[in-house]
Amino acid sequence: MSSRTARFTLDPAFTVGAVNPRLFGSFVEHLGRCVYTGVFEPGHPAADADGHRTDVLDLVRELGVTVIRYPGGNFVSGYRWEDSVGPVEDRPRRLDLAWHSTETNRFGLSEYIAFLRKIGPQAEPMMAVNLGTRGVAEALELQEYANHPAGTALADLRAAHGDKEPFGIRLWCLGNEMDGPWQTGHKTAEEYGRIAAETARAMRQLDPGVELVACGSSGQAMPTFAAWEATVLRETYELVDLISLHAYYEPVDGDLDSFLASAVDMESFIENVVATADHVGAGLKSKKRIDLSFDEWNVWYLSKWQEHARDAGQGDWPEAPRLLEDNYSVTDAVVLGSLLIALLRHADRVTVACLAQLVNVIAPIMTEPGGPAWRQTTFFPFAQASRYGRGEVLDVRVDSPTYRTRKYGEADLLHATAVRAADGTVTVFAVNRDRTGPLPLEVTLNGLGLRAVTEHSALADADPDARNTLDDPERVTPHPVRGTALADGVLTAVLEPLSWNVIRLA
Repeated sequence: MSSRTARFTLDPAFTVGAVNPRLFGSFVEHLGRCVYTGVFEPGHPAADADGHRTDVLDLVRELGVTVIRYPGGNFVSGYRWEDSVGPVEDRPRRLDLAWHSTETNRFGLSEYIAFLRKIGPQAEPMMAVNLGTRGVAEALELQEYANHPAGTALADLRAAHGDKEPFGIRLWCLGNEMDGPWQTGHKTAEEYGRIAAETARAMRQLDPGVELVACGSSGQAMPTFAAWEATVLRETYELVDLISLHAYYEPVDGDLDSFLASAVDMESFIENVVATADHVGAGLKSKKRIDLSFDEWNVWYLSKWQEHARDAGQGDWPEAPRLLEDNYSVTDAVVLGSLLIALLRHADRVTVACLAQLVNVIAPIMTEPGGPAWRQTTFFPFAQASRYGRGEVLDVRVDSPTYRTRKYGEADLLHATAVRAADGTVTVFAVNRDRTGPLPLEVTLNGLGLRAVTEHSALADADPDARNTLDDPERVTPHPVRGTALADGVLTAVLEPLSWNVIRLA
């Protein structure tokens, strides 16, 4: 790999679009230990009176999460919302087919809303309805229970359960991954399009102001990809606001070079869904634009989980088993940062995104039952992007040295974007995909009135496999980079090998 200089130009006349705060969302599913001993652990030394772990709440606030999708995921396709409300001692235990576990329902709808309110006003609910084993009637019941002020059986039931004020859920997912044969109640595109349209129409009768997300493909590699989106949107185009995308990335057969270029796939996925949605809209002669909800994305060592699932058998139905607890390396964090850059580069159309998941399950935050909570390596790129990635995304066209990947062909060593805040400050987010060499960077700044570099931090390590663990929870943290300068309208920096970089300009 070469260390020739990478370059791009920033100019306020050339922008992508404004960043929707919902781009920095996350996801809480009843899966493994995300809920139980994750966000919720009555009896823990840090638990509050409601059983929420305050150490986790502190880290969630620091992470900068906005919207939180709930209760799934695959879990939602067997979800009975009424099991999750009312006195805890009266809630039924159920078998969860999605993750072969026993669901106690000790944490339910009220506890989820209370958790969001404790995070702060920036945390917004994103509720999924079950269109796998249930349908229109149950979605309407849940919507009325959650949102109607008073004076109906379900609104008054919510008040009787201790929640007088409505939950005010605006953003709703119409099912989850209904294109996937693994999904309980899996449907064809035609079947799903019809029930999604019927549910959307009914939910809008109850509240015309709801925002609705139709299920897109579970990945660009699905055999029905694009045809699925086109069929579903022809049924739902005027009834929904967004269509979903899901993508997870891992190194395959030790191919780290392709893994580091995972955002090449993410960006093409986004652009292909945009093209499909716009094609359907054109055919319908619609003036409406469908935006994208990338409501599941992350690095996930899926092949390792599939091996575990085969070995585990189907004997018992444990409560909150340790599932999908990937321990992330520096390399994983750099890839996650690159995926964040991909989302920001498409902020004009991707208006919701959810890192899957929030705690313990392929998550930036880990906990130990009865013990501490700590930040994974992937915590830091997300927290920095959420903190500094608010404003207008500037159009970045890189001139970068390239390298060869097995999966994606030639890929740029530099992956970058920049965001201009309301006060005129600019933050450059940049990844150097070169695993062995530094990458000099030059950025020409036109008409931005920038005078100084206020900070350059990098997440990188001499050991690309370094991780934060229970025994060493602060092994990896971002560190300051010296020598970055701004002179005569040109920013110069050197990006360390295999690094995530945040450069702030004032």
